[in-house]
Amino acid sequence: MTTMLRTFRLVCDAPDVSRVEALLAEQGFAFEPEPFDHMARRLTREPFSLGESLAARFGRIYIQDRSSMLPPLLLDPPPGACVLDMCSAPGSKTGLLSRLVGRGGFVFASEPSADRLGTLRANLRRTGSVNTATARARAQELPFPEGSWEFIQLDPPCSGWGTVDKNPKVMDLWAEDKTGPLVALQKTLLTKATTLLAPGGHVLYSTCTTNVEENEAQVAWALEALDLELEPLAAPSGFVFGPPALPGMEGVLRVADDSEGQGFFLARFRKRGAPCAPMVPGAQKSSLPGTRLDLSSLDNAQALNLEALPPGEVYDFGGRAFFLHAQALARMPETLRWQGFPLGKVAGSGRGEARGESRKESRRAERDPRRAQPRQDTHFKPDGAARVLLLPLEAVRPGNALNAETIADLERLVAGQSLVHAPGSGPVGLYFQGLPLAWLSRKGGRVVLSAK
Repeated sequence: MTTMLRTFRLVCDAPDVSRVEALLAEQGFAFEPEPFDHMARRLTREPFSLGESLAARFGRIYIQDRSSMLPPLLLDPPPGACVLDMCSAPGSKTGLLSRLVGRGGFVFASEPSADRLGTLRANLRRTGSVNTATARARAQELPFPEGSWEFIQLDPPCSGWGTVDKNPKVMDLWAEDKTGPLVALQKTLLTKATTLLAPGGHVLYSTCTTNVEENEAQVAWALEALDLELEPLAAPSGFVFGPPALPGMEGVLRVADDSEGQGFFLARFRKRGAPCAPMVPGAQKSSLPGTRLDLSSLDNAQALNLEALPPGEVYDFGGRAFFLHAQALARMPETLRWQGFPLGKVAGSGRGEARGESRKESRRAERDPRRAQPRQDTHFKPDGAARVLLLPLEAVRPGNALNAETIADLERLVAGQSLVHAPGSGPVGLYFQGLPLAWLSRKGGRVVLSAK
């Protein structure tokens, strides 16, 4: 496989594409579009590590192998869809799914490893994937009702033979006689995905290995043992695909050895039966341990772009404010511990249990919106990466924004330096030529990058 090629995708809406590209060009990066997706790019000049670029630092690009972008693109959930990502870390595909389903859609991501879950959440935070929720959980044990999801992405643990150019030791680590446990786990996960799929729902199965036992043989097994049928995939432009390694596999895709990108295998299944609405449990709001927070009632609400948030609610959990998507509130079983998207910090004596309320009183506040109103001494500080709350530059009051026209000021901020800014109170929005980037903290007549 040709893996030396560096590829990435833009993390922005269509109107901001030129600004993100300008941010990269200002630092000397050159690139060209990929043919398979309008947001994918390949580097043609890399003056220094792309991961150290300002665009990467502010989450406006995500470095990702071009083959790794294919599973979400070929699952192809429509805007507004709800997607279960069963094996999510480090979050490359989760973040792309988040962009595909848009503001009205929702993605739930599970990961059993605490360390990898931390990486997943950090990547989703950096890329502003506010329409997601995450949990530390084994995918095969997720407690969702049967038939509760219409779209599932399953990129299970595999031998990774397709990444050999980048990981030379992978063939020794997962020699052919050692892959038995992986094959068994993949079957278990495929079975679980089938159970969770609603009739007519779709699951995209993918691996980054060239091992037939983990690819075509798994498809053959699933077609025989599970209530699934194969949906042929159209070959995306810009790749070379090899023939399936087993007969009767028309419609699966195997990235060929002479193609650019890592080795990948992809198959899309449909659950048999007439399409129907997924079976979801009732809302679990009353069981949340936090306190509902009405950001619109805070003194600095006019400085926040609250209309940009998807449908859902904000909760204060021990001084940290999280956005909880409406679909998360409706779908999450009470037995599952999960986390929404971090929005910032909350302080002051008007905060639910932090002001001395009992757990019973806090529960009552959750059920009665009138009790959930914060007092005037409740203060909210946006997380530095919560750019979803940044207003369009033209709507920001004078003194509440720093709009960098060149990269010099951005580089100083990233280096930990402060910049002179108009005195005032409250956080300051950081922009590049009008492109929202991050929140700054105001310290007297200077500003610095906000921490978490």
